[in-house]
Amino acid sequence: MNGCLFPDRSLDIQRPIPKQEAAARFLCLLNFRFPLSYPGPDFLHMSESLDELNARVSSAAAWVTRLREVVGKIVVGQQYLIDRLLVGLLANGHVLLEGVPGLAKTLAVRTLASAIHATFNRVQFTPDLLPADITGTLIYNPGDGQYHVTKGPVFANIVLADEINRAPAKVQSALLEAMQERQVTLGGETHKLPVPFLVLATENPIDQEGTYPLPEAQVDRFMLKVLVGYPTFEEERRILDTMAFTRPNLDVERVIELDEILATRKVVDSIHVDEKVRDYIVHIVFATRNPEKYELIELRPLIQFGASPRATINLTLAAKAWALLQGRSYVTPGDVKAIGADVLRHRVILTYEAEAQGMTGDGIVKRIFDNIPVP
Repeated sequence: MNGCLFPDRSLDIQRPIPKQEAAARFLCLLNFRFPLSYPGPDFLHMSESLDELNARVSSAAAWVTRLREVVGKIVVGQQYLIDRLLVGLLANGHVLLEGVPGLAKTLAVRTLASAIHATFNRVQFTPDLLPADITGTLIYNPGDGQYHVTKGPVFANIVLADEINRAPAKVQSALLEAMQERQVTLGGETHKLPVPFLVLATENPIDQEGTYPLPEAQVDRFMLKVLVGYPTFEEERRILDTMAFTRPNLDVERVIELDEILATRKVVDSIHVDEKVRDYIVHIVFATRNPEKYELIELRPLIQFGASPRATINLTLAAKAWALLQGRSYVTPGDVKAIGADVLRHRVILTYEAEAQGMTGDGIVKRIFDNIPVP
């Protein structure tokens, strides 16, 4: 027997290696760490399951590619944004979008909702907004003398909280139960929100007057914080050709139904994450809390609070969704790096010293990723 628990057939040169055994040897060399034995029904079942998972990933990747194309026809030059919205959709995580006005944040969210046949509501956050304007309220009906529930705009598959930082804290906190528990309490009764349910919020980083910083508890409930940048020259030229009309064509082709998205989320749960990659994720998060243990002593006075265990969970889920977007059934350290900044940038709380030095959460996260060894 060799190190991979397969019989040594080096002397049996006349006998071809069975297909199942060849596949098992290959997986062992790739260090997938599956508990294989030879021969036996466990491996045959695992091989069939692996083939089935690859087929499901390929099927999902096909419609995801089509969805990218459809949304990209309307939202030009924001592929980074579109990909992160898809990660949030597949990983069941809320997304916070930050960028200056006019970068198609609202258009991207609306187009995505139309392409997946989802119910969509938009709430413009203002200083005079009330919690009932979001969650709903009880309305008295004189005809029957009863109070009836009137559901608010939060009862939709995709809710766009536009300029969320313009509403006071009591309104922002009204979203907390909905975002975390996927339910709303009205008149002492709990009402479940539609499935899937996704909050996509936008905020403007340049305005200070009339804005209210988001509480850390609410910010942490966003799986991703995406920084939306300006398009390139070529992309903006395409935007001009597409949108410079009094009534531009914003018709969106429906690509997929909601049931298929829910099925694809089960595929995301099945994406394989190797033990070494799992350890890598935990090391990344721990380095935000105890940088001195990872030879990053210079970051200690710059970090007030590190990322919570929710960051570990969200980073794993986001990396799985990112791997599926690439058409793979397993997560690589490159997937963790690709999505890591979006998961961690809003969870690393900087000290006043760091802010005085002009440091950002992105800068801290980049130094951590650069320093932690890749498995």
